This record gives sequence, C-alpha cells and structure tokens, in this order.
Amino acid sequence: MKQVILGTAGHIDHGKTSLIKALTNIDTDRLKEEKERGITIELGFAHLDLPGGKRLGIVDVPGHEKFVKNMVAGATGIDLVALVIAADEGVMPQTREHLEICELLKVNHGLVVLTKIDMVEHDWLEMVKEDVTEYLTDTFLADSPIVEISSVTGEGLDELVKVLDELVQKIPERDMGHIFRLPIDRVFTMKGFGTVITGSTVSGKVATGDEVTIYPHKIASRIRGIQVHNREVNEVRAGLRTAINFQGLEKTAILRGDILAAKDSLMPTYMVDVILKLLESAPRKLKNRAKVRFHTGTSEIISTVVLLGRDKLTPGETCFAQIRLDQPTAVLRHDRYVLRSYSPVRTIGGGEILNALPGKKKQFSDIALSELKLLHAGELDEVIELFVSLGRFRGVEEGELPFLTNTSKKKLDEVLKALKAQLRITLYDKEKGLLIHSDFLKKAKNEILENITQYHKDFPLKTGLPKEELRSRTTGAKNPKLFSYLIDRLTKDDTIVQEKEIVRLKDHRVMLAHDQQKTRKNLEDTYLKSGLQPPYFKDLTNTLPGNTGKEILEVMVKEGILLKVKEDLYFHRKAIHELEERLIYFLKEHGTIDTPQFKEMTGTSRKYTIPLIEYFDKIQLTVRVGDSRVLRKK
Repeated sequence: MKQVILGTAGHIDHGKTSLIKALTNIDTDRLKEEKERGITIELGFAHLDLPGGKRLGIVDVPGHEKFVKNMVAGATGIDLVALVIAADEGVMPQTREHLEICELLKVNHGLVVLTKIDMVEHDWLEMVKEDVTEYLTDTFLADSPIVEISSVTGEGLDELVKVLDELVQKIPERDMGHIFRLPIDRVFTMKGFGTVITGSTVSGKVATGDEVTIYPHKIASRIRGIQVHNREVNEVRAGLRTAINFQGLEKTAILRGDILAAKDSLMPTYMVDVILKLLESAPRKLKNRAKVRFHTGTSEIISTVVLLGRDKLTPGETCFAQIRLDQPTAVLRHDRYVLRSYSPVRTIGGGEILNALPGKKKQFSDIALSELKLLHAGELDEVIELFVSLGRFRGVEEGELPFLTNTSKKKLDEVLKALKAQLRITLYDKEKGLLIHSDFLKKAKNEILENITQYHKDFPLKTGLPKEELRSRTTGAKNPKLFSYLIDRLTKDDTIVQEKEIVRLKDHRVMLAHDQQKTRKNLEDTYLKSGLQPPYFKDLTNTLPGNTGKEILEVMVKEGILLKVKEDLYFHRKAIHELEERLIYFLKEHGTIDTPQFKEMTGTSRKYTIPLIEYFDKIQLTVRVGDSRVLRKK
C-alpha cells in the first residue's frame, strides 16, 4: 500500500497549525509554551483519512525563523508539501526560506494553501493569488494547485481534501530503499512502555523483535513495539510516521538527530563528500573553510566546508566540497542535506551526499575532483570499481558495498559478477569477502616480482628468499591474505617456484663466477678427503677468498653435495651415504646398535659420533630405544 507523508511549510502565524486542526481535529501544538505563546516551536504530527482510502501522515513544522532547524528536521522524509500562505500577508521571508529548503531536499510534489481568506476582500485575494503564482514560476510548485481556505469558517476545506486525495493518487510509489532508517525527531518515556522515539521512516522496513542500531554512537537494541498513527503494528515500511519503543534502553542514551537503522548497517563518519549548491539568495560568497550548520535527517551539526578546486563559491554556483563535522553522523550516498550559515543563521545552500565515508581530501587535487565527478554521474559498475580502488591494497569487503553505494545486495551481486568476470576487481579473501581493484592487484604482483628479481641480483648465490622476508619487503602485499593469494597465483602461472618456505623466479639458476667455482672445488675436495672427520666450517672461513664462502656452502647444501648434520658441521654426501649403508647392514644383522658400537663403526671421536647418530634419528632412518638405536619401521 502506498504511504504518503505531507509536510507543512510557511511563515509564522500563517495558520499551518490551525489548518491541520480544522482538517483532522488534531491539535499538533502539544507543549505548554506553544499554547501560551500561540506559536509552533516543536514538530507536530497528525493524520487524515482521505476519500480514496489512503491515510495521509502529516508533519506540522514551526514557521518562526528561530525554529527553522526544526522545520528542516520535519521536512526530512516528506513526499508532499503544503506551502501555507496567509491571504492577508502573502509571501513572507520564511515562505521563501521554507520553499528553498524543500527544493534543496528534492521535495517534488506539493500544493499552495491560501489561508485566512475570511480576513480579506475578494479583490485583495485575487491580487495575492497573482503574486503567489508569479513568485512560484521557477519552482517545483509552478503548476501546483492553489486552494483557498478559512480554518475559522471551514470554507474550502472540502476542496482541499479533494485536491489532497487527487495529489496522493498521482505521487509515484516511493523507492523503499534497502536499509531501514528512521531519523529520530522526538525521544520520550511512556509509563508501561519505557523509551519511545518517533520519526518518519525514510527507507527499508522493520518489524517487532528486530535487532537495530542507533547511530552515530552504535547503540544496539531490539524493537519492543511499533505504532503508526496511534495503532499497534507488527511491521513498518518507508513513508510512514512511526513510533517505536525499545527493550531496556534509557531515554538519555538517545538524542534527537540520531538515526535508528537496521543492525550494523551504517558507518559513523566525521566527514562527507558532497555536491554543493549555494542559493542565489545567499547574502554573500561562501569562502573555503567557512563554518556552517549542516542539516541532514533530523540533525544539526556545526561543520567546516572545504571547497574543492576553488577558494570561493558565488551565489547560484555549484561545486564539489568536503564537509568536516564537529560531531559524527551516519548517512548514505544520495542523501540530501541543507547548509545554514553559522551567524547570522539562515539557509544558504545544500545538495547531495556523494561519499558517506570518505578520507580527508586536499583542497586542490585533480584526482579528488575526478573521483567526485564519477560518484556524481557515473554508472553503478564505475561507482563500485571506484569504491574498491579507494580501498587500495586492502580493498573493500563485499558486505560494505550496500552501505558505500546505497544499493541493494541483489543489484550489487549482478554488477559484481560482471566486474569479476572482466577482471576489473578480484575476490582475494573468500572468508572476509575482500575485493581488490585490478590496478592495485597488478601493483602488488609487480612489486613482489621486482623484489624477488632484486634479491636474486643482490644474492646471486642464494636459491631464493624466505616468503616472510619477501612479504616484509612488499609494501602493497603486507596483508597476509593478499600476499598468499598472489604467491599462489604466481606459482600457478608458472612465474615463480616455491620450495618449502623459499621463493624464487622460475628461471633463476645459481651461477658461480670463476673464482667462486674454484672455492667450491676446494670445499668439495676438503669435505671429500676428510670423510667422517671434517673440519667445522668456522675453521675454514679464514682459508676462503672473499666473503662468499658461506653462500657457496649453502649452494652446495642446496644441490645435495654437502649434508648439514648440525650447526657449522657438514659432511660430503659420499661419506654419509657409505656410513648409512654400513649402519643399515649392521642393524639388519644385530637388531640394535649402541653409541660405543657406532663410535667404533665410524672410527671417530664423540664430537662426530653423537651428531651423526642424531642425524640418522632426524632423517628417520633410526629410532632411539633406551641407550640403543634400531631401524625405524617405514
């Protein structure tokens, strides 16, 4: 069922509250001060059952200039505006300001209600109508109905109800949106119910029992009950004035301006990127870093405007900007906002939010401007690609994209499938759903290959480098998941080779220079001649030319010419293999061998005997049983 909310707008004392009372028999002035002073201070709410069967929600807003911030809060989420103009005064300052606010918030439907017709002559009324028609020529109300009424006599009320019914039928179905959000405009307690909030549901739906989060302070709660126009309901959708109460939540925890939303669906921010229009009626140019009042939803936040690509904005002009907030908020891309000057306070501009969670931008940056141009006018696939690229080497979680793009998961999945197929983005961590843009994936991959190549140049005698050392050298792939993904991908592509924890380029070969070949031959001869009593390597270093002895030794170990038995103790493979054959023969004949017997077999001292027998344990040829060794069963 189509849901429509009507909001009033207009100058103080033009009869907005009286009009609603005459229409609905509901007095929206509920405060004692409002009754005493005869002016509306806070938002008021009512409803009207139309002849066509629809129930119209109504928000009554203050007309006094001191309470325009409350008017902005009330205009959030309305579908239809009734611009109320008193026939005895005509267009006044708040008439103009309220209309500008409605235009900034993209309210597209409405009508004009001329009130107090019982107080003027017919000729005067006609003159006022002409004046109003001329004033509205270039606004969204240019061709809207003008209905004349008297709240005192009731004249014109039937005609007004008829016009409202016709307008409601013509208003297109509201886009439901995919995330439940309700900007809070009132918080109070009710005996037997606890804490209650009210507001206009601007998107999504929610039901009794659902878990919710109150932003920007991320307060978790659960919905205890829902009312729409004083009636209990189990579920509420976008387009309805709603009252909700919670389980175990104190009134002091919630403030007007907070946003009630689906659990964990939004992200608080102290900055928003926007497109900003400065009204032609603005009294002066807007300077870079000017202090302003930022209105979105039902909140008002003191903020600083950073104009991008310029130092000033002239009335009537539009530019991209970053608004830095003194307090956090939680918004979505495409949300509308209003700016009011810091002092004296008046509406000066507004526009659309392009990025609800940006990083800080430099004032003069071509990259920043191109990003915002794309966010303003780009297709969904381009927008998704941009948000993924803004995540740089970490990328973006798929679960963050409904918030960042303000797009339903179903629609996102369709576009993501195409982007992945085109290799414009890649899912590199299935567990967290992390996506990375092709540009950053390529940069990280190239950096890994450059680091391996450089390592081979710096250490030509080493087979490769440990993976963990490679990761620490790679700026773009310090993320372990991305690093592992790229190493596996490069291995499958046959670009690199993994040998346990060592990584090398596939075509890398250790090439020894002439003097290094000579050192290698000397080492091999030394270990071959020494048999089972080789020198410790530290005792050989002084006899080796240059500083490459250790590296050549490692090459020989890698090639299997030398076998490392323990730290600094190496044997030629021929000596070890011969000993291994004798040991196997002995154990097959006798079943066991103790250390003295093994010492006698090797003909060496204990400094060689013990490391050798432990080496055979290590390679799982033998196993120790008591003080003896036996062949390990394989």
